[in-house]
Amino acid sequence: MGSALTEDLSVDRRIAERLKDLRRERGWSLDALAGRSGVSRATLSRLEAGAVSPTASVLGRLCAAFGLTLSRLMHMVEDGFAPVVRRDGQPVWTDPETGFERRAVSPPAGGLAGEALACRLPAGARIAYDRPPRPGLEHHLVLLEGRLTVRLDGQAHDLRPGDCLRYQLFGASVFATPDDADARYLLFMV
Repeated sequence: MGSALTEDLSVDRRIAERLKDLRRERGWSLDALAGRSGVSRATLSRLEAGAVSPTASVLGRLCAAFGLTLSRLMHMVEDGFAPVVRRDGQPVWTDPETGFERRAVSPPAGGLAGEALACRLPAGARIAYDRPPRPGLEHHLVLLEGRLTVRLDGQAHDLRPGDCLRYQLFGASVFATPDDADARYLLFMV
């Protein structure tokens, strides 16, 4: 268990360093990034210092400001490219606020545009994203187990196991589970 904790800390530290690098590459101050992302300057400062772990919502806002998908950001903090990604080599990130777990089954790489994620959202959880990382990003979400409501531009889609929700993301989105059921799903992005 100690090595998993060390790995989580190292991923959080690498995320913090990459976020700082992305901001500096663009010549943005913390105030400028706060204005573009809607994340407070204080939170940004603590994230970059590695003093707090980022939540899915905050990472979503920052990725939108940088014009990146969350998977691209995660790929930037991971090592190398391999054509076969074994389960034990698939990076897993857990949102400390909601318990949302995201496994990069097929992370972005080189000239490959698509990526596949295996996700689990605990019962009674809700994640809201103000805007997409890239307008028009194509998603295919397949619910494997549980129940999930996905709200896209104000329209709710209640999903049951086996359902597939296909969409292009242009605005806000919300992922929510009822209090009595979690959700396990695959998400393919192109």
